[in-house]
Amino acid sequence: MSKSNNDGTGRPPPLWRTEGLPDNDDDKQPKGPNWIRFFVFFFVGWLLLFGIMSFQDSLANRSEAISYTEFTRQVEADNVKEVFSRGDSIQGVLKNPVDVPFEGERPQLPEGQTFPTYQQFETERPTFAQDDLLTMLNEKGVEVRATPVTQERGVFWNLLFSFLPIILIFGFYAWILRRAQQNGGAMGGMMGMGGKQTKPVNPEEVRVNFDDVAGIDEVKAEVSEIVDFLKNPEKYTKLGAKVPKGVLLEGEPGTGKTLLARATAGEAEVPFFSASGSEFIEMIVGVGAQRVRELFAEARKVAPAIIFIDEIDTIGRSRSSSKSMGGSDEREQTLNQILTEMDGFDGSEGIVVMAATNRADVLDDALTRAGRFDRKITVTAPDANGREQILEVHTRNKPLADDVDLEQVAKITPGLTGADLANLANEAAILAAKREDTQITAKDFTNALEKVQLGAKRNVVMPEEERLRTAYHEAGHALLGMLQPGADPVRKISIIPRGHALGVTVSTPDSDRYGYDYDYLRGRIMGALGGMAAEQEIFGVITTGAESDLQTVTSIARSMVGKWGMSDNVGPVHVYPQEGTARDNGASEDLLKAVDDEVRDLVKGCYAETRRILRENRDKHDALANALMERETLDQAEAYEVAGVKHQKAPALLVGAKPGSPGHPEEETEPVTEQ
Repeated sequence: MSKSNNDGTGRPPPLWRTEGLPDNDDDKQPKGPNWIRFFVFFFVGWLLLFGIMSFQDSLANRSEAISYTEFTRQVEADNVKEVFSRGDSIQGVLKNPVDVPFEGERPQLPEGQTFPTYQQFETERPTFAQDDLLTMLNEKGVEVRATPVTQERGVFWNLLFSFLPIILIFGFYAWILRRAQQNGGAMGGMMGMGGKQTKPVNPEEVRVNFDDVAGIDEVKAEVSEIVDFLKNPEKYTKLGAKVPKGVLLEGEPGTGKTLLARATAGEAEVPFFSASGSEFIEMIVGVGAQRVRELFAEARKVAPAIIFIDEIDTIGRSRSSSKSMGGSDEREQTLNQILTEMDGFDGSEGIVVMAATNRADVLDDALTRAGRFDRKITVTAPDANGREQILEVHTRNKPLADDVDLEQVAKITPGLTGADLANLANEAAILAAKREDTQITAKDFTNALEKVQLGAKRNVVMPEEERLRTAYHEAGHALLGMLQPGADPVRKISIIPRGHALGVTVSTPDSDRYGYDYDYLRGRIMGALGGMAAEQEIFGVITTGAESDLQTVTSIARSMVGKWGMSDNVGPVHVYPQEGTARDNGASEDLLKAVDDEVRDLVKGCYAETRRILRENRDKHDALANALMERETLDQAEAYEVAGVKHQKAPALLVGAKPGSPGHPEEETEPVTEQ
């Protein structure tokens, strides 16, 4: 952080996070409230104040407590100057000091020492005393006062104690308000417009580079130009070239967009400023624009640098049409300020703005035009080779057993992103640690994959009838997958309850697939309907266990007819938009009715065909269901052997179960069917 935010002026720290700034001991961020230190200081201060006041009282009240007999003796001796009485308590001052009364014989004192004396005194008048004290005092000319002879506390201390509670209350609230501003809390956002607390980053500990990014080599090649410009700007400026002002990273969640941006800054060895789009938005209009100005101003001070805005669609949505979702003055002002700042530099300063989004289609055209975000890079899920590289990165600090083959792990995890694979490796390490093993085995990866994709096992005791129906349900899914031409191989069948499902059937392709034809998608629909059809064929009932299957079927069928033009009756038209409804996109009622009719006919035809296949292969269906009742779980080899169906050998799999992963990102194509 720059010194401007830590100069003792009380300004809150910025909301963005930084990496790679020059190390400066003076650039310290304010810490959160230290309650222990606060109460220690409060208690010590109270003790100090109490001691000072007690000492002051002891100095002010130097009277000697004497007996009433001694008091009357001094009155008779005409040695009392003045007295004050409150009830039976009497205070007074002698005309001349006298020795303190001593019980018994007075001891002999060394030469040069004297007995202590007193002049101010206090005593108690017995309630049974019958003397006329006032007459006696008047006869001796003693002054009787209406105010105490000795004050317990001075005027200054009395005033201080009158205002002390108010001072403490105001001081406490002022301290809370300052901390709230520094930490970006609700009070800070309202009163100080502050960002949230940040912590200084040690560049040596957190900086990443391209060695930490795997599986997206083509994307790294595109951003390498930016790295080269930031490291060697003169090579480009002498030819009049300018670095792109903005780089937009688009891709599904978990594909590594943020990591790639950090790695770009780390590889170029330049400061990295990162913030989320939602952090700029506050309920007060103008706060977001102010934060954008501060962010770009700080980046210019340490240029060359990279500014990264994650989830930019939060503030960069289109300001027209239904995509704007009603609009927001604060969001629009923040977006306008970003556009203004990006227009404010010509590319020679060395400031590069990188942004990430999952929905580039909803961004405002003014944001994505040339001159703002000049370069758009799509970050996709890695292929098998990329997944292997990612696994190598996330397991390089983990001890692996000899039976672990990362290539085979990569082959059975199609569709998993970098974040998914990192989580898989971490879950495998956790399982090994629970077992108190020193190495991660292939079985740990298998169990971790089951846990991540299928959920944890549930200890549910199902009635025998329910187990049998579940076995036939899952056997129906599996048998359709085995018999359908071109279907994904069945990897595992289980009737062990996991998550919300009573049973699961897992199918994954032998290799990554990027395109889907009509026959394949129709086979997917039939495979998903296999469980429902099996229950109706065997038991004559339809249960709620087919809910998730019907959701998958409906999604695929609607996409085939209304998005991908796979219907002769509807034709090659795109009916369902990315956002909003088909009616908002201009679809007529007749077109929507035609799509609905075609979807229904497609699903009904697939369901009828599914029931026919199950009837014709009842022996295989019964064999799979009986094997599941006996063993509860069947892997690929066991399932095909029990059903008596031959299948071309798939890639070697890990020991144990082999869960799958989703296919096409635009549809509900999870190759795991559940009941």
